[in-house]
Amino acid sequence: MSNKVNRRDFLKIMGWGGVGATLAGCDMPTTVTLEEGKEEVTSYMIPEEYVIPGVGVYYASTCQQCPAGCGLHGRVREGRVLKLEGNPESPINRGRLCQMGQAGVQAHYNPDRITRPMMRKGSGLTTVSWDEALTHIQSKMEGVSGDRFAWFTDTVSGHQAVLMDAYREAVGSSRHYVHEIINNSVSRQVNQDMLGDPQPRLRFDKARVVLSFGADFLGTWQSPVHNAVEYAAFREAPRGVLVQVEPKMTLTGANADLWVAVRPGTEGVFALAVANALSAKNPAMLDGLPDKAKQLVRRYDIKKASRITGAAGEHIVKTAGWLAERSPSLVVAGASAEGHGHGYDTVAAIMLLNVILGNIGETIEASGAFPFPQLVARTGGTRDVMDFAKALDNKELDAVFFRGANPVFTAPESLGLRDKLGKVGLKVAFSQFEDETTRLADVVLPMYSAMEDWGTHVAAYQAGQAVIGIQQPLMQPLYEQTRGFGDVMLSLLKMRKVPGYDGYADYYAYLRDAFSALPDSLKNGASNDEFWASALQRGVLEVATGGGSLTAKVVDFDLPENPASEGAYTLVPSARLGLWDGRHANIPWLQEAPDQISKVVWDSWAEMHPRTARKLGVKTGDAIKITSANGSIEANVYVYKGIHPDAIAVPMGQGHETYGRFAKGRGVNPVKILALNTDGKTGELAHHSTQVQVSKTRVRDSMVIFGGSETQLGRKIVATVTADVYERTEGEA
Repeated sequence: MSNKVNRRDFLKIMGWGGVGATLAGCDMPTTVTLEEGKEEVTSYMIPEEYVIPGVGVYYASTCQQCPAGCGLHGRVREGRVLKLEGNPESPINRGRLCQMGQAGVQAHYNPDRITRPMMRKGSGLTTVSWDEALTHIQSKMEGVSGDRFAWFTDTVSGHQAVLMDAYREAVGSSRHYVHEIINNSVSRQVNQDMLGDPQPRLRFDKARVVLSFGADFLGTWQSPVHNAVEYAAFREAPRGVLVQVEPKMTLTGANADLWVAVRPGTEGVFALAVANALSAKNPAMLDGLPDKAKQLVRRYDIKKASRITGAAGEHIVKTAGWLAERSPSLVVAGASAEGHGHGYDTVAAIMLLNVILGNIGETIEASGAFPFPQLVARTGGTRDVMDFAKALDNKELDAVFFRGANPVFTAPESLGLRDKLGKVGLKVAFSQFEDETTRLADVVLPMYSAMEDWGTHVAAYQAGQAVIGIQQPLMQPLYEQTRGFGDVMLSLLKMRKVPGYDGYADYYAYLRDAFSALPDSLKNGASNDEFWASALQRGVLEVATGGGSLTAKVVDFDLPENPASEGAYTLVPSARLGLWDGRHANIPWLQEAPDQISKVVWDSWAEMHPRTARKLGVKTGDAIKITSANGSIEANVYVYKGIHPDAIAVPMGQGHETYGRFAKGRGVNPVKILALNTDGKTGELAHHSTQVQVSKTRVRDSMVIFGGSETQLGRKIVATVTADVYERTEGEA
């Protein structure tokens, strides 16, 4: 075969288009044939001669348990992966790995994996061959064109995203819905508007004070493992001070020097009150700000802010004092700050603190432009799932391909996705497990696990040195009838006769050709084979980002005088390290790992302040009913001081109707009853704004809590000292 393509098309096919095409322009020939990329390949699964029975061999890959993109090392013995650890070569996690990453091996060996393709015949799914499944998809897609087709995924990047885009463009569609219930979409928009960079680098390691508004950066926010590494440096002498402001204590809040409980939705008021206290001592800090921003800062004095937020005035003063005395500082906003109807304005008020404190360019740095835009992560939020529901309402979609997302579970029940999906003629699920969305599909394609597949990944948050993460199989597939996502996409592209892809036998050959096409400047004189071997060995490919700079523009924003309803209970659907958004509920290691705050295992619970518990007449273990305008859930109470009296917190992740033996029928899903309130400026779901009523239903139901008392019972087992005392003794000893 002699299938010639021009250089521009070849670079696009290989994922090196855009800026990457410029980088490669001097190194690539004017035409490249797919014949030149052919090679004689010995199966990479055949054991090497140096493999010794009983001795583990380590291979580098990229973790797929969350969107952070940490590098990992897999220990393989006798052809089976046994243990995962962090890859020291990765600048994202620097050799560390969280419990979700460690549990990736159990997802791989999960007995509830889908092992054969299935098609809907009548009312149920029936096992079929791959040929029958792919032929059915192709025949159905022949009548679909333009925006009648859509992808619906979680965060995707790398060459998987390149192939997805190629298929979407071949159909003529512009629709790709990306959904993550745990996200920082509002902050990304504020960052873009105020800094000119949606995802700047945050230097926790350089700060001497970190003021966090609901950003659980040690647990679930942005890139937790990377943040934890920098947090360790932040805590070294001279020891940094951490202040956490939020309605419900997170893992980060539990590590704070000062934890401040505020009424849900009032984080922005607290931020402006801190700015007010700072400017009272140094009025020049407000110089250069727009008049409206100055007026907002002056509006919220300590007394007024304390009344609105429910926080003690002394906490506002103490926070302002630390920020004034210690420099540089860093102020960040997370889920609780973003998750209400004025989330954009709240985050803008919080970012204003960074502006007046001079943190822009100090602890907040430009990320720079990634050189290969085709590989950049497509990040998700909640606006896309609501846009998707609207498209279903309007009968705009004839075919939807799902990968990595389970919107029937992670979207509010009032969106009605379960019923609306019935209006779509073809629903294809690329999946490892039968979840709530996969169960409604017309065709289910069983995927390799992350331990079995090839891929490349670009993390949305690049930690200084930008890298492409390499994913390689750590062992042979467990099930003969499963396939890799890249291989299936190549098959679909070939069946659709999209030019440029028919010369590749599999996804491995495609990736080999892609890496051969990279500019010589990245190969440092190595041959293509040496370069590929080095990339696999290291697990990451370092690339240079384009120069970037930050602005410090203050956008127009406003906050209501009383952003929270007095006396009402607000439902806080809290994210937790472990089950995440529910995608890990089928992993028993993570089900039995105690929650970092409550220590509850294998269940859901509702956190409640002692004052609220006394008012309702309930104790820990009692069952309560939480009712919103969109439904109700029941959960056992966990009485705890680490929550504002006006908030009722229920963790996300449980409440699956299917998803395997370890997840099905366990706990409740708080997302189910959320109101469809949205942030006024970004359209993101206001997931911390649902008002609920609470009533007692049963007394003392069973609830398994790991450990005993959460107090020291009068014994000072753990000594607590201030940062100043620590620096005078341990820190500077």
